[in-house]
Amino acid sequence: MYYCSLFIAKRYLCRYFRLFVVVQLFLKKEREESLLRFHPWVFSGAVGQVKGTPQEGDVVAVHTHTGDFVALGHYQQGSITVRVLSFEQRPVDDSFWEEALRKALMLREACGLTQHLLPFHPSPFTSCYRLVHGEGDFLPGLIIDIYADTAVMQCHSIGMFRARQNIADALLKIYGNRLVTIFDKSAGTLSCKENDGVPDSYLYRVANPAGEMVENGYRFAVDWEMGQKTGFFLDQRDNRKLVELYANGRSVLNLFCYTGGFSLYALGGGAKLVHSVDSSQKAISLVNHNVYLNHPASTINHQSYTADAMKFLRDVEPNAYDLMILDPPAFAKHKGALHNALQAYKRLNTAAFSRIAPGGIVFTFSCSQVVTKVDFRNAVFSAAAISGRRIRILHQLTQPADHPVNIYHPEGEYLKGLVVYVE
Repeated sequence: MYYCSLFIAKRYLCRYFRLFVVVQLFLKKEREESLLRFHPWVFSGAVGQVKGTPQEGDVVAVHTHTGDFVALGHYQQGSITVRVLSFEQRPVDDSFWEEALRKALMLREACGLTQHLLPFHPSPFTSCYRLVHGEGDFLPGLIIDIYADTAVMQCHSIGMFRARQNIADALLKIYGNRLVTIFDKSAGTLSCKENDGVPDSYLYRVANPAGEMVENGYRFAVDWEMGQKTGFFLDQRDNRKLVELYANGRSVLNLFCYTGGFSLYALGGGAKLVHSVDSSQKAISLVNHNVYLNHPASTINHQSYTADAMKFLRDVEPNAYDLMILDPPAFAKHKGALHNALQAYKRLNTAAFSRIAPGGIVFTFSCSQVVTKVDFRNAVFSAAAISGRRIRILHQLTQPADHPVNIYHPEGEYLKGLVVYVE
């Protein structure tokens, strides 16, 4: 009787699953190995046969060449044909999204990042974190950042874009009235063909959001509508805290400062002066606003400059600074740009090493996914050799816990950083 019931339940589940998945992809012979190791991508070269007519963003089932089910994911034309959502046969419905987001939130709770959800939270506290980090949370193509009572969503695949309202509904089930705003900022991450020219928009809004959040006790204004990425670079939270520890009594240069995160921490750590440099006047305006929010008396020892960071660095007098932060935008967004990117990292670090005061500290970063840790370290090594300075590595840095790396998808470890001591 037990086996009969189990058989009937399994047959019902398979029928239920087929209602949601019409298209089947069959892999070429022996091309399923990476999927059996839970890598979340199916490349176009691995696809042997397609049954059905998939549209961009459809949920499709992936099978071996002999017909065995392997995975379920979003279909998209291009080198990555399927981004895997599940290695189990199940419908991608409302319960799927709610379950996936609850698991993501559990990880952030385990990391102590959700105090703002409690009736009482200690101070200083953090009210901002990344809730979903694409493949790192088994949701390829989806980013969700939380800024206090606002969720900002960015879709990097048409499948996630088509599901954005379902995802927003799941967020509301989980957070309830603790969320007053859900903003979709996918227009810049999808091609016009994929999003059909649909602009960024509010998926849910019951009040005007404050546009402010707290990180480790520091207050920041966040512009998710017009700012870079989702409005703030949450991935440097832990590294900013480390700058705070090294800043006491130092003269600090923060290049590519964006809205001044490292600058605020340096001032909070007791820096005797901080100079913030960015090419964007809008970013510099936010730097000045954020400095005033946290250090209204620091206008004497903080100065911001709207300037090209590399040119500013070349014009710096030697020994003017003894702590520098080099956090440039991604120099390489695809493998074809890798060589030029490594040369740019070498030039930037050479200029910094040549000008920093003896006994100075340099925080240097790469956020380019195609630049490996070895590539970046070799670029910094070359810069050290060219500068002729004696340099030692104090810390090797990466992204924080709310930007987890799926162990089956090492490509997700995109942020690399070194803290070096320059004699």
